Amino acid sequence: MTVTHPLLDLAPMTAAHFASVERRVAALLSTEQDVVITQGEALLPLEGCIRSGARAGSTALNVVTGPYGQTFGDWLRDCGATVIDLAVPFHTAVTAEQVERALAEHPEIDFVSLVHAEAATGNTNPVAEIGEVVRAHGALFYLDAVASIGAEPVLPDAWGVDLCIIGAQKAMGGPAGVSAVSVSERAWERFAANPAAPRRSYLSLLDWKERWIDGGRTALPHAPAQLEMLALEACLERIEAEGLDVLTARHASAAAATRAGAVALGGGLEPYVYEAREAAPVATTLRVPADLDASVLVAKALAADPSLPLAAGGGALAREMIRVNHYGAGATPDTVESSLAALGAVLDGAGRTVDVEGARRVVAGSW
Repeated sequence: MTVTHPLLDLAPMTAAHFASVERRVAALLSTEQDVVITQGEALLPLEGCIRSGARAGSTALNVVTGPYGQTFGDWLRDCGATVIDLAVPFHTAVTAEQVERALAEHPEIDFVSLVHAEAATGNTNPVAEIGEVVRAHGALFYLDAVASIGAEPVLPDAWGVDLCIIGAQKAMGGPAGVSAVSVSERAWERFAANPAAPRRSYLSLLDWKERWIDGGRTALPHAPAQLEMLALEACLERIEAEGLDVLTARHASAAAATRAGAVALGGGLEPYVYEAREAAPVATTLRVPADLDASVLVAKALAADPSLPLAAGGGALAREMIRVNHYGAGATPDTVESSLAALGAVLDGAGRTVDVEGARRVVAGSW
């Protein structure tokens, strides 16, 4: 006997249906640029765009405000580009003035890579101001907006972004297995002029342009990841129903409440990102006292409640940083309150003086 399931026995996705999802992504980004929905996690277009746009002879300014910026520098060097890293402490954001100074010192720069919001470190960068500087210089502007989309404005056309890569799994509250990139005409020209750009490859954006966009979007290059595409469509429908402005405001409220609540909680917790205006709305990072281990505190909190959106910092930050991931469906007062209450309990167990009720009052008042 054959058993059918409505989520497994699906008719093939048509080109028209696929194109309609693309249009919704373009509307989310307020862009007139071509949008390509890539059939994999956001690392796929992040790497594909760098390998298409960078080559031997290129000079790239790679802004490093967290671990993803470090990864982009590695990819750029692997492409043969000369890379100038502009690194700032992870507890802050880069400024347009710093970018402008680097471009003036290295006029040969023709590619700029930047992460909008670094969820891993909790900072966010002023893309609008940086975009003005990059546009005046004439370099191609590559932006990782995977964590920021849905949590704060992302406007590639208005900001002069040539390659804007997004993923649905964070603030959008959607699937991790599908992503998208908006591509400017300048970027397509750069790709086409690069003999080392991936072709006939899963990393190739040019394949999508040739076989999908230039073909009038009438025939898909291959069978799409159907479940992920349907999940992305449902995610976009949910955002449209809630309203993008409402969604971003909800994330801003979650970030402000978490930051203020953590200070009120006490126990030695401090915001990891010093300035509130430089703190990402998608996640709040907290510094623990030097004599405590963040990874131990998080492990104890998760042992009591595995559903909490808490994580220790990655790599060298594992001992000193706690991350509260208040994104997507988790950008709510309940998420913030339960996270701070759990942290209060483990800090109390470590002999620290905390004020859980005071934190709750501050969260309620801040929202």
